[in-house]
Amino acid sequence: MIPDTSQIYFPAEDTHLLIRAALAEVKESDRVLEVGTGSGAVAKAVMTIAKKTAATEINPHAAAYAAAEGVAVVRGNLLDPIRGEFDLILFNAPYLPTTPEERMNDWLEFALDGGETGRKVIEWFLPAAIDHLSLFGRILLLVSSETGVPELLSLCKQYRMIGIVADAERMEDGEMLYVLRISRDLCCIER
Repeated sequence: MIPDTSQIYFPAEDTHLLIRAALAEVKESDRVLEVGTGSGAVAKAVMTIAKKTAATEINPHAAAYAAAEGVAVVRGNLLDPIRGEFDLILFNAPYLPTTPEERMNDWLEFALDGGETGRKVIEWFLPAAIDHLSLFGRILLLVSSETGVPELLSLCKQYRMIGIVADAERMEDGEMLYVLRISRDLCCIER
């Protein structure tokens, strides 16, 4: 397949912020999964440290592009095609609050549309991600101030996870981008 590059989310400020946070977090021994890899830029950067890096992508154009860039990518929706555990899960979530009237109905929409609250995909992702996280694993989740960081941190608590802000950057329009570092709340694990 020759990818239609107009249907691929290419690196922007949020991508660069997630790369910065991921490179500060990743260890050589980590088994890494990037969910929704898009162009593959984040996975490709992480692969320079952690060789056991894979990715998922629902968009066939982005999956083909990332694979051509050397990323081991499985086509599928978020974590659906994944089995096993990972030490580090990376996700630049679709975080933009989007009304039904604003929907584009194309492949690029999967990278941007966070539903009316901006949290629709994240609300599905978090409980699914914990099932694929090693005991001391970490999730780096990129979100926006428009997504509601307090609500996301509360959602982490609901799933017996601890979320902290690991990195942040202010955009020219005043929007803040955050990378949340999420891990299991080990006090809640049954012994």
